[in-house]
Amino acid sequence: MAWSAKGKVTRRERFLAEMDAVIPWARLRKLIEAHHPKADNGRQPLGLEKMLRIYFLQQ
Repeated sequence: MAWSAKGKVTRRERFLAEMDAVIPWARLRKLIEAHHPKADNGRQPLGLEKMLRIYFLQQ
């Protein structure tokens, strides 16, 4: 709600919107899900989609 009144779109917002438009997240998630670690008695792993986005941003 607070962001809807914002007028200017930043470069970061444009980049993230473009990344969402060109990367098939659902297909990648389905492909990698079987290999992603599951939570056991230790620290919870980051979510699969969050990790994918982080890797893509690093590259």
